[in-house]
Amino acid sequence: MSTSAIRVRPVLRPIRWVAAIVVFAILCVVPLLLSDLTFFVQTVLAAVVVTGLSLFMGYAGQVSLGQGAFVAVGGLAVAALTVNLGAPPLVTLVLAPVLGAAIAALIGWPLLRLHGHYLAFGTLAVLLIIQTVMATVPFLGGGVGIFGIPALSVGPVVFSGQLPYAYLALAALAGAMVVAHNLVNSRFGRGIRAIAGSESAAASSGVPVLRSKIVVFAVAGAFAGLAGGIGAFFTPFVSQDTYPPLASFGYVIMAMIGGLGTLWGGVVGAVVLSLWLQLLSSLAALPGLPPTAGPILQYAGYGIVLVVFLLLLPRGIVPSVTDAVSRWRTRRRPPASRVADAEEAVVDAR
Repeated sequence: MSTSAIRVRPVLRPIRWVAAIVVFAILCVVPLLLSDLTFFVQTVLAAVVVTGLSLFMGYAGQVSLGQGAFVAVGGLAVAALTVNLGAPPLVTLVLAPVLGAAIAALIGWPLLRLHGHYLAFGTLAVLLIIQTVMATVPFLGGGVGIFGIPALSVGPVVFSGQLPYAYLALAALAGAMVVAHNLVNSRFGRGIRAIAGSESAAASSGVPVLRSKIVVFAVAGAFAGLAGGIGAFFTPFVSQDTYPPLASFGYVIMAMIGGLGTLWGGVVGAVVLSLWLQLLSSLAALPGLPPTAGPILQYAGYGIVLVVFLLLLPRGIVPSVTDAVSRWRTRRRPPASRVADAEEAVVDAR
């Protein structure tokens, strides 16, 4: 392996970290410039959910259409415990991801034995079951919902207004990204990538397939539960209509258009799809349009985005941009450097 090839890759890693820090710095400034932070907080929380979903779908190669079920678990943990039992708000926020992970692991043990569309519809069934329970059990809203969720407080500090929740959502996203990065780049991460390639081959190599899938599912459930808990404090109201199946379909589309199997794909996909749906909502509010224009445009918006990206960018935004940058860097390098990179790729393959 030549020294020129050795010099190329170490330079990329600091650049990526610097880029990540710059992106989060910009995101920290954005809330100060907006008068209404509802759209911003909802988009960041969606990115938290999709980060976990990208781990499950992109790296472990599984499918989930019911990720909103664990968002609902986190929201219910906050709403039911604070309003009905008077639990401290901070304690319920800590319990939200814990319960999300626990429920995901519990249902994942039998559910993750399924494959393909059977698993996808199984996860969707979990969401529908949770919605039914929320609509019938009085402790969980009983079809009316749970109102009056108190503001989040940390000791004497009470979160008032939207701005603290915007930064709390950003902190949750940063934490989710760090956890996902460390998980993917660990020995366990190599195991789940092997599962995505071939479960039988991974099992023959000593990877505990079912246990690994349950762990990833639980991590994704924890991310979703945390997002649901923060969202419950931000709203502050939850009901079965707060977590519709369409939102879970949206998480899947966000992961796909951002790029499955990439850490930044969930963030990019959440931002792009949220902006697109916000544009359609603005169009539906124009004078002269019927009240049904909003839902129709929303359903159409999901379909249009999915079809366009499957045709033009089937791998998603982040992988396509990364490939374009790599091709551009390769063309700019001298021939000797290209040969060195090829030699390094051969050595890595061995």
